[in-house]
Amino acid sequence: MFIAMELNEIIESSDSISVYNNGETSVYRQQDAPYSQIIDGWTTMTDSVHEMPAFGVSINKQTVEAMNEGLWVEFVFDKQYTHSGMPFEKLLVNVEKEWQGFNIIRYNADEGYSGRCYYYDLVGKNMSQFYDIIVNL
Repeated sequence: MFIAMELNEIIESSDSISVYNNGETSVYRQQDAPYSQIIDGWTTMTDSVHEMPAFGVSINKQTVEAMNEGLWVEFVFDKQYTHSGMPFEKLLVNVEKEWQGFNIIRYNADEGYSGRCYYYDLVGKNMSQFYDIIVNL
């Protein structure tokens, strides 16, 4: 039996969240207060988004290198999910204050961060409030 879930429903059920801030990593589990703050900020930011086809694909080596700079949030799951025919075990987002849209990069154990992405258009909003939540944890 397959249960269809929206991408945000899947994200909000993540097992843990990793935050990469200029090469430093913090991991938050569901029972941790920062986990709830991140999920609440994500839910607010992505209210009424438009999910669209991504503009490009992720290449594992380039993505891993890019994660050493800037702010990244990774949602980690306890099993593999599939959305829009694309499987993943983790979802990664580069957080930039002024961005009004962004790729959601899929991770699979076999391929890493390689392949097609999802894309969220924030419809006139930007990531600034979500960014502020993450940097102030």
